[in-house]
Amino acid sequence: MHTTDTDAYLERIGARRPVAPTLGALRELHLCHVTAVPFENLSIHLGEEIVLEGAALVDKVVRRVRGGFCYELNGAFAELLTALGYRVSLLAGRVAGPEGGFGIPFDHLALQVDIEGEGESSEGTESFLVDVGFGRNSQVPLRLAERGEQTDPSGVFRLVETQEGDLDVVRNGEVQYRLERRPRELADFEGGSWWHRTSPQSPFTRSVLCSRPTGSGGRVTLAGRTLIVSGPGGREERTLTDQEVLPAYREHFGIELERIPEVRPLA
Repeated sequence: MHTTDTDAYLERIGARRPVAPTLGALRELHLCHVTAVPFENLSIHLGEEIVLEGAALVDKVVRRVRGGFCYELNGAFAELLTALGYRVSLLAGRVAGPEGGFGIPFDHLALQVDIEGEGESSEGTESFLVDVGFGRNSQVPLRLAERGEQTDPSGVFRLVETQEGDLDVVRNGEVQYRLERRPRELADFEGGSWWHRTSPQSPFTRSVLCSRPTGSGGRVTLAGRTLIVSGPGGREERTLTDQEVLPAYREHFGIELERIPEVRPLA
């Protein structure tokens, strides 16, 4: 990324340029990203092409002022972090199913960020799980070596090792996804991205979703035409009229659309 692209990305998420690639700066970048850039699958239902290439992903988030799903959000964030001097690896995960088991290989893309001098002795390297593309996931990085509870605004997280050497990411006692530890390339996720865009079994082809956490500790979600706003004062839910949908995308997510996304019938 060029310096101008990096500056534009930082402006998009409302973050300061770090003086150095530290954990404190990473925490700020992570929180700014999840609150500014929504998790959304609108491209699938608008018939837009999804290109898993660094420059294209950054362009969508920054210049088109859009969000995306895991491959897009974490793929773009990896570009920003790398430009800021962080050591970033792409990791593959499989999302836990509602009735047990896990999704397809390369079902999810998350990041490992290695930072020098952030351990207890301030020497060596410590690794962190960074994930700005998984709905109600942690809002700040999780320590990959920690096996105890890690408290976050989104809940209490634990990383549990499996017999095969993977890690289960657990939130409030429930497994969110199973993470492999082998570094991957962005191109490795093409098959998973295609499946999620085209399969009738994918949750992304069956519904239209746009969601982000808010600075008040709540969340705003537009699921189809249902607007859900939660916060310290409780939860409000209402069905929008056709005339209210596009203004809601603009007001709550900063997304300008020419037409309402509708679930598209699969060929």
